[in-house]
Amino acid sequence: MATVRRPRGRRPEPILSVNPATGERLATYEPLDERAIEARVARAASAFEDHRRSPIAERSGLLMRLAALLDEERERLARLMTLEMGKPIRAAGEEAAKCAWACRFYAEQGAAMLADEPVATDAARSFVRYQPLGPVLAVMPWNFPFWQVFRFAAPAVMAGNVALLKHASNVPQCALAIEDLFRRAGAPEGVFQTLLIHAGQVERVLDDARVAAATLTGSEAAGRAVASQAGARIKKTVLELGGSDPFVVMPSADLHEAARTAVKARAINNGQSCIAAKRFIVAGPVADAFEQRLVAGMSALVVGDPLDPATDVGPLATPDILTGLHAQVEASVGAGARLLAGGRRLERPGNYYAPTVLSDPPADSPACREELFGPVAVLLRARDADDALRLANDTTFGLGASVWTRDERERDRFVDGLEAGLVFVNGMVASDPRLPFGGVKRSGYGRELGVQGLREFVNVKTVWIAGDGRRALDETE
Repeated sequence: MATVRRPRGRRPEPILSVNPATGERLATYEPLDERAIEARVARAASAFEDHRRSPIAERSGLLMRLAALLDEERERLARLMTLEMGKPIRAAGEEAAKCAWACRFYAEQGAAMLADEPVATDAARSFVRYQPLGPVLAVMPWNFPFWQVFRFAAPAVMAGNVALLKHASNVPQCALAIEDLFRRAGAPEGVFQTLLIHAGQVERVLDDARVAAATLTGSEAAGRAVASQAGARIKKTVLELGGSDPFVVMPSADLHEAARTAVKARAINNGQSCIAAKRFIVAGPVADAFEQRLVAGMSALVVGDPLDPATDVGPLATPDILTGLHAQVEASVGAGARLLAGGRRLERPGNYYAPTVLSDPPADSPACREELFGPVAVLLRARDADDALRLANDTTFGLGASVWTRDERERDRFVDGLEAGLVFVNGMVASDPRLPFGGVKRSGYGRELGVQGLREFVNVKTVWIAGDGRRALDETE
């Protein structure tokens, strides 16, 4: 078992909760030491042996009680999200409600998803059985501090797995609140545990033979690290990484609705969403009109206190994110992009950035090649549908894509040709418990949500039963 070695006499850095709107420190936590980590992993392994055999109805009841708590305490949980990572309070309340939806969805549908599936063969009986794998390590990001966790945890726990959460270090209060919700909903001890640890301690947990699998939502670098380590130990992983989602607008589109949705799709969660629209690819005949609407809409967004329900855009989550975003904007403008709005930090306490629109950046600029995690929209002009599809796919990412057209042939062409895990036509890309969620290319692999998400962390077991007097198996496989 791997251990974490630190210089003698040197205490590990504390885990801090800081309000990004004010810079105020909200709470301080000491990270778990080796002994505490060992105790939690052992508790998870022990809990799994009971939880895997628990009746489906018992697991369903747990999720229904979780949903009730999330609904009852929505305002409190929303305020916690807003204070800790700057999410506008209205969006935070919606996030808590969405978590409740996911819990109810799997509580109601999980039994059917996990039921044995008969398959007609030459056996007397053959079927597929879905059984849990064990403790799953979830390395989760800060931008949707509740939803990212519940969209993994609800299906995983319903399937009979147990969860070890390593949440982002800047949202420790959210991480502990989720663990507390599971406890108060009646989850047996060890079924869901939060690990307050630093990124450098993840390797020790994933190394442990009792941890069966891992899921990560985060950066490419973090995904590569977890995937390579898990791969060396033959452990299943699911990765949801970055995105540079295209938002394609063709001449037949409802321009007013497309532009209105574009602003919402770019500004969601202060622009800090993997599936936020980032590159707006507009066909030439409507490019000027769309540009005017996009610039006007982004400029009209209300930037301010995220606790104020009137606020559209709050602060970025950390000072480093603010600094990095501004550097990407400046580099893109320096490379030749036109700055149509924003492009500056706001002179006020907190990590605020002005809603920004860049137009026609060079293909090798950060605006085209990197994920911009903040309220920065990038406008690209396309000659026709072929050019729009080329531009949309000209990225290392492949998470979501939105296409706006009322032409049926164009619609089918984009649905088939876009290299993305999600394609939304005449609508904003969003996650939905009923539909699988995930990407291709450097946006990761595997799926969350839907039936596919529930079955990511199960053993898909083939069962073949011979009839009386028949050979159990053929000599050939």
